[in-house]
Amino acid sequence: MDIWSREKRSEVMSRIRNKGTKPEVTLRKALFARGFRYRVNVKTLPGKPDIVLPRYKTVIFVHGCFWHGHPGCKYAYTPKSNTEFWVNKISGNRERDAVVKRELEESGWKVIIVWECEIRHGKDFSGLIERLSQDIRLRDSNLTSLI
Repeated sequence: MDIWSREKRSEVMSRIRNKGTKPEVTLRKALFARGFRYRVNVKTLPGKPDIVLPRYKTVIFVHGCFWHGHPGCKYAYTPKSNTEFWVNKISGNRERDAVVKRELEESGWKVIIVWECEIRHGKDFSGLIERLSQDIRLRDSNLTSLI
């Protein structure tokens, strides 16, 4: 049993964005400030990654903890109403994420997953950006050593 009418629930759900979210924008701005240039939601790649760094052959997905079922995260909970729907929805999202990740890796892309809670609620955002920068640039140095 839902606490809102069908119309109200539809209105609420229609306002949930799937691109250009605050965590994505925050991460993009931090990467740009570090000198990274990227593309956003490239439709030709599986899963339309949130951030694509073509120079580094790296993609970054910013996963919402609730929508993608972040293990062990307090923001990844199962709603008390319509539980079966939400369990199926979130597990379906996780299965799709695994397929997309595998397809990208088989195509030679490095896939990085950043969780919403690391950006919004993380105590060390600058540390996260530093680790991401090193991880991305490591890929670049590995590519140049192969050439």
